[in-house]
Amino acid sequence: MSDDGTLAGPDGALRCPWALSTAEYVSYHDEEWGRPVHGDDALFERLSLEAFQSGLSWITILRRRPGFRAAFAGFEIAKVAVFTDADRERLLADAGIIRNRAKIDATLANARVLADWAPGELDDLIWSHAPDPATRPAPKTLSDVPAITPESTALSKALKKRGLRFVGPTTAYALMQACGLVDDHLEACVARRD
Repeated sequence: MSDDGTLAGPDGALRCPWALSTAEYVSYHDEEWGRPVHGDDALFERLSLEAFQSGLSWITILRRRPGFRAAFAGFEIAKVAVFTDADRERLLADAGIIRNRAKIDATLANARVLADWAPGELDDLIWSHAPDPATRPAPKTLSDVPAITPESTALSKALKKRGLRFVGPTTAYALMQACGLVDDHLEACVARRD
């Protein structure tokens, strides 16, 4: 490990240490995590997957993401919003996803709520909580990366107030990290944007 907390990856480039345990993590870290994500369906997918991740490792979700996408109609809000009780039972029996009743129910309920929002409304709401990057120094080590922030707490409250479920402050912050609202790649990491 370098003095700044990063580790050399298989190509010798310095990366956040969490990214090096599997090839899937390296790819996700380098190509997706912390990159800006826009669009209501894309954000619904990320919000849903972060909720499913609660209490589990992210690699579990990442490896099952194709199964999640197939099971939840590509996370198209309009399609998931009209899922029936039969769809719910199908999801509860689908070994390709996490078969957690509360998380499945929350995903279906969230789609129904979001189906009534104007196009772009979810995107606007989420991105309105992005902190000013100038006020956030680059983390030097993993201990500098918070689990929640005032912005994630505010985002969680805003989403809950609008009727969404399974969106606590920690889940909201993980969403902010994954979707590029914040850049929590370590300062010396090859994937850091600035």
